[in-house]
Amino acid sequence: MNYKQMPAFINHIGTAVPPNLTDQSQIADFMVSHLQLDEKEEKKLRVLYRASGIKQRYSVLRDFNENLNGQSFFKEDAIFPSAKPRMLIYQHHAISLAKEACDKALSVASFDKEEISHLIAVSCTGMYAPGLDIELVDKLGLPTSTQRTAINFMGCYAAFNAMKVAQNTIEADASAKVLIVCVELCSIHLQQKTDDENLLANAIFGDGAAAMIVSSQPSQNALEMKNFYNDLALSGRDEMGWYIGDHGFEMRLSSKVPDVIKEGIGELTHRLLEQFQLEVSDIDFFAIHPGGKRILDVIEEKLQITKEQNSIAREILRTHGNMSSPTVLFVIKSIVDRLTVADDQKHLLSFAFGPGLTLESAVFKTHIHA
Repeated sequence: MNYKQMPAFINHIGTAVPPNLTDQSQIADFMVSHLQLDEKEEKKLRVLYRASGIKQRYSVLRDFNENLNGQSFFKEDAIFPSAKPRMLIYQHHAISLAKEACDKALSVASFDKEEISHLIAVSCTGMYAPGLDIELVDKLGLPTSTQRTAINFMGCYAAFNAMKVAQNTIEADASAKVLIVCVELCSIHLQQKTDDENLLANAIFGDGAAAMIVSSQPSQNALEMKNFYNDLALSGRDEMGWYIGDHGFEMRLSSKVPDVIKEGIGELTHRLLEQFQLEVSDIDFFAIHPGGKRILDVIEEKLQITKEQNSIAREILRTHGNMSSPTVLFVIKSIVDRLTVADDQKHLLSFAFGPGLTLESAVFKTHIHA
């Protein structure tokens, strides 16, 4: 993608999480019980959870930290729910979580919500029609003429595609105001399987939502979208996948994913930064999607950045886990919230990854005003 002459700015990021917060060790207890693991399998699972870099995660379900007297969604000594009940849970909870994130973004906007011209709804953990986009137009009170785009089933990197759509929209119409919302309910898709891939997936994913407004004018604290660059590491096509099964959506997540990312991240970064004659050493801030602790480890090693430079991604992983598409926006928001006037006109480098194996990257420039 070539640099656009009409600038597009990320303004007013809002985030939301469901009320049910559970310690990682409690989720491990739940999985040991519900998967009916033997002693050897239990030891393996607990080592995995301790090594995850995650302290806690959020869920729309109360299953993981309360005794519900038989009212839990995932019942012990029973087959886990089929896809339909999981989608009903999604329909009930996803809209309220998405609306909360949008309300937070819109509440600090310098214009009325009736001026929103485009809505981009992103999700890979549930689908229905009329869907999130139409429900949000209604519940947020947006104009019924709002142009809507749905980005579905693309996984953890989908926020990048939403931002690219928003950037192209601003390039075509400088008066456009684009609302992006990413919402994922990963926890409703726990699988009753004990293979390594499912144990790993069950150990890291949580629920959350993030929204942002994109326009041609910057707010007080804004990020200008400078450019994006994506690539496919086809050697890792079978290492990560997301499939609709009889019992919800099934994640295929191999322990080899970090190695595939490590192999491709250097060239990806070079191709993006060379457009601006920048090096990694010129970057002031890093917003890396915390897909897992090892992913952060290998990127830091390959790009020779420190854990301190990448501390916000590690903190989001520790406190929220991997929420799929909203996660990188949580990282970006946390960085923007800490910026001061002295951080004006600095460069921020961001990455996200997903099935394919897809490698996404972006450069943003800060616009900070007193």
